[in-house]
Amino acid sequence: MTDGYRYGTHRFWEMLQGILFWATFVLSIVLSFVVPVWVIVFIIVFDLFWLFRVLYFVIHLISAWREYRATTRTDWEAKLAAVPGSDRVRHLIFLPTYKEGADIMRATLRSIRDTRFPNSRIFVVLAGEARDSAHFRKNAELMQREFGNTFGKIIVTEHPVGLPDEIPGKGSNLNYAAHRAAEVLSAEFPDIPDEDIVVSSFDVDTVSHPQYFAYLTYLYCTVPEPTRTSYQPVALFANNIWTTPAPVRIAAFGTTFWILTELARPERLWTFSSHSMPWTMLKDVGFWQKDIVTEDSRIFMQAFLRYGGNYRVTPVFLPVSMDTVTGATYVDALVALYKQMRRWAWGAEHLPYMVDQFRQHPEISTRLKFKYLFNHMEGMYTWAAAPLMIFILGWLPLHVTSSEANALVQAAPFTLEWLMRLSMVSDSVPDTNTPTIERRMSHSSVNGAACTSAFASEL
Repeated sequence: MTDGYRYGTHRFWEMLQGILFWATFVLSIVLSFVVPVWVIVFIIVFDLFWLFRVLYFVIHLISAWREYRATTRTDWEAKLAAVPGSDRVRHLIFLPTYKEGADIMRATLRSIRDTRFPNSRIFVVLAGEARDSAHFRKNAELMQREFGNTFGKIIVTEHPVGLPDEIPGKGSNLNYAAHRAAEVLSAEFPDIPDEDIVVSSFDVDTVSHPQYFAYLTYLYCTVPEPTRTSYQPVALFANNIWTTPAPVRIAAFGTTFWILTELARPERLWTFSSHSMPWTMLKDVGFWQKDIVTEDSRIFMQAFLRYGGNYRVTPVFLPVSMDTVTGATYVDALVALYKQMRRWAWGAEHLPYMVDQFRQHPEISTRLKFKYLFNHMEGMYTWAAAPLMIFILGWLPLHVTSSEANALVQAAPFTLEWLMRLSMVSDSVPDTNTPTIERRMSHSSVNGAACTSAFASEL
């Protein structure tokens, strides 16, 4: 990519989503004073669109919920035993960590230990940062003593500071850890083919469902082209749910509901937060990118491009549970929630990447390219703009118009009142196709495995 393109066309695509939002915001205010009746008509039409979208959302949510309940009630360990070749599959679990305490790591490793899958076929990578060296090494030694004989192997890596062509963060940590893990597997387990290894990239507070790895293995052994798909579970944010303020809980469950609707539409799925994928794919794409924020969703697009569009995401209707954001005070928790939302918005970095890369992949159909570009742009735009238009801008033209004799103006408050009440049902649900989740800020004493099991049984 030339410098001229980088700072010209590429920069335009980086700015486009922000331009669309600010154009909507500014024009809505200006036009409310200039042509308020037009704005009233637009808001009514938009609210109708949003209402139909909510109904569509609910239909898929119900469908996913039924699939979720059926999956949680199935004995996947027993079903897996009847699948030929399933005993060859190994799981490589990456747990990147930065300043998390030993209790968080211990809870995650216990949930992996207690899974209904042979521990000897599970390899764990504790991926720390040199920026937190003393703290991480102390915790890693504790975990080695407590779980060293539990799993097939615990690999400890420490991501150095200042490596070239990367930014500090989870993606660069995972990239470094994956290269080190590949060296260990090649040296100590040369007889295990890459095709028999399934990777799970988990936030370090992730508590997996007891049957997650059995079900994941079952899928890997039974879906068509298992090395051409990632595997996306249901993400819960329930480990510390009862110690967080109500707005944080609403956002947490709203996110889970959004994920469920996406799982019901696998043709739209990207990978998200904690998920699983083939080791062969990771090696083919060169592991996670080192210079981005949203590595959890970008890894899907890397694979999609590497295989010429022949890559997908398979839904895993079992939960993995993580912490919600929280803080020392109510206000701190709301600030943390805002920062989490802000980090989700970094999904906007995928648009210029897709535009750049799609130019270089003529083998991918125009229809597929358009689908991913449109879904991404529409999702990011409505996520940012819809709450503003429904909650705030819908009222402004009613207060500034002088056309009181106009029947539309007279009826608008009543019409908008009911449309907004119905449409705002989904405002707390992130509606972007490429979100990422901020890793939690603290960990409560609530047992994550118990919380996950309780939530699953309630559903």
